[in-house]
Amino acid sequence: MNILIVDDESNIQKTTSLTLKTMGHKALNAYNGKQALRIVEEDRVDAIFLDLRLESENGLEVYDRIREAGHDMPVIMFTAYSSVETAIEATRKGVFDYVPKPFVPEQIRQALKKLEEKSKLVSRVKELETILATTDPVLIFESKEPSMQDLYAMADKAARSDANILLLGPSGTGKTVLARRIHEASDRSSGPFVVVHCPSLSKELLESELFGHVKGAFTGAVKDTWGKVDAADGGSLFLDEIGDLPLEIQAKLLRLLQDFSYERVGETKTRKSNVRIIAATNRDLKEAVDKKAFREDLYYRLNVIALQLPGLANRRADLPALIDSFLEFHAKKIGRDKIELDDAARAALLSYDWPGNLRELNNMIERCIILSAGKRITLNDLPSNLATNSGSKTSVVASVGSQVSLQELEEAHIRAVLEHTDSLENAANILGIDTATLYRKRKKLGLL
Repeated sequence: MNILIVDDESNIQKTTSLTLKTMGHKALNAYNGKQALRIVEEDRVDAIFLDLRLESENGLEVYDRIREAGHDMPVIMFTAYSSVETAIEATRKGVFDYVPKPFVPEQIRQALKKLEEKSKLVSRVKELETILATTDPVLIFESKEPSMQDLYAMADKAARSDANILLLGPSGTGKTVLARRIHEASDRSSGPFVVVHCPSLSKELLESELFGHVKGAFTGAVKDTWGKVDAADGGSLFLDEIGDLPLEIQAKLLRLLQDFSYERVGETKTRKSNVRIIAATNRDLKEAVDKKAFREDLYYRLNVIALQLPGLANRRADLPALIDSFLEFHAKKIGRDKIELDDAARAALLSYDWPGNLRELNNMIERCIILSAGKRITLNDLPSNLATNSGSKTSVVASVGSQVSLQELEEAHIRAVLEHTDSLENAANILGIDTATLYRKRKKLGLL
């Protein structure tokens, strides 16, 4: 942390600075309220040690001026004039803790440990609130698909390094969830996980969102902001849909990746950030490089470890477990008992191509649970587009007695049985045919 010491005694400054440095923090120094306010306006200050009695000032009045200027960092008071009255007043104003003078270094360490614990707790609460706000179910990081097993294993290995990671794949395949898993499996897991969605803002606002800005840097910049790069210091910064990042900002991001340096908008002072970049895109970045829409040097900086997430149509072995997981999550979310799918509805879900991938599956199941009246979701509860398969598949999904042909009913049944069995032999036994016949039927249905 950057910690400001505001005290008019040089010995106190030296002792406190040395103690902070031995704990791995950076000490900033001010000898009066005016200097303190200038420093908090110009630099990032995470906490303040403030003397109650400066040479010609009252420390509580300095505290008030800092708060009035819009700064809310925690403050620990030094005082040689400790009394019940001043303690009550300081607590009422929001002072975090007291250190009485004279003190020994261990008292500074103890006060700072309390502050660190509170800071970590606040950060964790904010992170959990963010996760809950997404209202998405936690994905299962287990797979029956060999390609996904390899991808998860590679992600876990990559997490233990500080290398930049590029997540590739269609929209809705779970890139944000995988990025968070990588962060939580890394040595930075106790630090922040900060997300920036690149296409969501204009170039000017996106630059400010990333790097921060100083007051007056542009119209509407009414106060200093520090940006997501600063917020992610010591943790991971996830840049979602980085393929949409404007070229002007790409140059600044490249500099951050090369030497961890950046400047806030409207400021010339160079700052440092110890941040790990995880980026994601559904675009072909190599093609964007060829078209001069994405910097080649940035592409190679980001592409240290690339993980390609497949669409849900290529993860059919995982569909049953994902469907059941989403069913359980959304039922609990709205306070309903366990809800199941009938055979025809399940066959429909298992045979659909899911062009919107996990996001489409999640949204569809949430819709069905909200709209269904009973404890079972039937074919009638599904959106109409699920009654017809995409691509080369024929139409399909029907229950016994529906007004469909035997061929359509047979196709739906074969697909459902194949999805729920772990071998062709078992599927053939259930269907009452030999494996050669099943092979021919699979070929006819385009399942080979």
